[in-house]
Amino acid sequence: MSDYIKLNKDNWDERAPLHAASTEYGTQTFIDDAYHLSDVVRFDVPLLGDISGFRGVHLQCHIGTDTLSLARLGAQMSGLDFSPAAIVQARALAERSGALIEYVESEVYHATSVLPPASFDLVYTGIGALCWLPSIDTWARTVSDLLKPGGRLFIREGHPMLWSINEGREDALSVEFPYFEREEPLVWDDECTYVETDVRLKASVTHAWNHGLGEIITALLTHGLDITGLVEHQSIPWNALPGQMVCDDHGEYRLKEAPWRLPLSYTLQAVKRRG
Repeated sequence: MSDYIKLNKDNWDERAPLHAASTEYGTQTFIDDAYHLSDVVRFDVPLLGDISGFRGVHLQCHIGTDTLSLARLGAQMSGLDFSPAAIVQARALAERSGALIEYVESEVYHATSVLPPASFDLVYTGIGALCWLPSIDTWARTVSDLLKPGGRLFIREGHPMLWSINEGREDALSVEFPYFEREEPLVWDDECTYVETDVRLKASVTHAWNHGLGEIITALLTHGLDITGLVEHQSIPWNALPGQMVCDDHGEYRLKEAPWRLPLSYTLQAVKRRG
């Protein structure tokens, strides 16, 4: 196992139970309310459209709140994550919510070893996933391998311009990190996670990569997908730049001043070519 996989897996294994217990993920609300959707998926609904009857897979599904939300929109969902602790939490949430969702443990690049290739109508990837992968080309090949001809990719992600900004600066938008994919990872050492908790992570070191929007699109085109939609958004569902953002009634954060200066997230859709 390469260092980045072990380091990141150890980190997310610690995070998973903390996230499942947090108010931010609101797992109890999913259990109590059979119609509840995550804020992320609710934001996606206008562009997702009707997915009832789709066979879908959520890559890097974490504890499964978005996966469960997609199932509640009518898709027959599977979820994949490399963290066994996250899969435990995802399965528990699905069971307690009465949802039939298949969860499998695997690295993204090995997805077709645990899921049937060319069998999915929908591949979904959500916020904060791609940065943990070193090669966007290998990811795009995996997406293509999973989709049926004519199947859809739907992704909403943090914008690569946002990832290049130093979030520690509260007085300016300062571009200090790579926009383009580089072989060397960004190495972070942070004992905190993004939910409110007094617990400090022991596995605090992680490796991450940025991927430019052009690199993502080129990789998908190379592996047989045609882009059908690309929308850049002025909001993101967490306080990505502390001190510079405000939160709206839907849990989306925007820049307090001149939000048109910076794209914060994007929605990309693509379809696998037939033949």
